[in-house]
Amino acid sequence: MRRLIAWNVMTLDGYFEGPTAWDLEMHATVWGDELEAFSLAQGEEIGTLLFGRKTYEGMAAHWTRETGEIADMMNDIGKAVASRSLKRADWNNTRLLSGDAAESVKALKAEEGKDVFVFGSADLLNTLLAANLVDEYRICLAPVVLGRGNPLFKPGSLRQDMMLLECRPLKSGGLILRYSMRREVE
Repeated sequence: MRRLIAWNVMTLDGYFEGPTAWDLEMHATVWGDELEAFSLAQGEEIGTLLFGRKTYEGMAAHWTRETGEIADMMNDIGKAVASRSLKRADWNNTRLLSGDAAESVKALKAEEGKDVFVFGSADLLNTLLAANLVDEYRICLAPVVLGRGNPLFKPGSLRQDMMLLECRPLKSGGLILRYSMRREVE
């Protein structure tokens, strides 16, 4: 079974997006050679890149206009979008997952291949966390406090216990944090 790995940049006060949609200015505080190398290496692990509808639409709009190694990776890699409202997914190598997101992702994880990664997509991740489908969380902690924005972990979410796997400081002052999800032994 493939693992589901979540990847996000998050501020010290817990936001993955500023107060308006696609306000990602805090990414500039951590971006540099180290994070670019990490992103490309992480890309080698990805079998399928999974998005919710809003993130899919924003990522497709952005990456189809960009060039370079990261853009090539994002445009070439296999993608899936979990949505009840989208009728088509036109970004290169994208398939549409319809119906119940947790059930669709459970089936996606059961496929052969490299791991499934979720970038952004905090609403989808909230659903997948509640269904115990996330295996690892990777967060780049940006050294900034926004004071307001869109929280990565939604208020009212279920408690999630995690175990630290790695803490890697960046020259930018950011930290790459890797956590595995602690599961209750049944």
